[in-house]
Amino acid sequence: MLAVSGMTFGQPPAGREHMAMGQAAGGGAPVATGPAAEVQRAYAGQMNNLLKAVEKMPADQYQYKPTPEVRTFARVVNHVTEAQARSCGVANHTAPADMVKTPSDTADKDAVIAGLKASFAECDKAFGATTDANFTEMYTLGQNKRSRAGLMWGTVSHDNEQYSTLAMYLRLKGLVPPSSEK
Repeated sequence: MLAVSGMTFGQPPAGREHMAMGQAAGGGAPVATGPAAEVQRAYAGQMNNLLKAVEKMPADQYQYKPTPEVRTFARVVNHVTEAQARSCGVANHTAPADMVKTPSDTADKDAVIAGLKASFAECDKAFGATTDANFTEMYTLGQNKRSRAGLMWGTVSHDNEQYSTLAMYLRLKGLVPPSSEK
């Protein structure tokens, strides 16, 4: 779950998926609605799955790759770190010299996870600062212009794509991916 300005963003409580957006479970605090809240909830779900996946893979399997032509588990995680650091860093106006540093692809599990967590800290700021009012704000990313909406949804989409790769690697090692756990 992502907590921003006293509001909590995340998935509805188990068994409450049928509730209308904005309706609180059991009389609790209302769930935020609108474009910013939607992307914040999606981000929180992806962050949860990614963090659980990287913890689940044994340390001695971080150099695993199913075939010689594909990336190692660590390289996929580091790719997420790089992408998040860049897109969220742009949204946060983080100077290039202050961007999250990605560990080596041969670094140990703890270092790779530390890099990923640092990129999530950068993204927590970017997603937390996202409002319906600033959703169309424009940013320069390389030679392109992107809206905050594009940066945030692009991050969620990319995280989802990379999580699917990590989930496949977990399955090939006989492990159940976090999103499939019961």
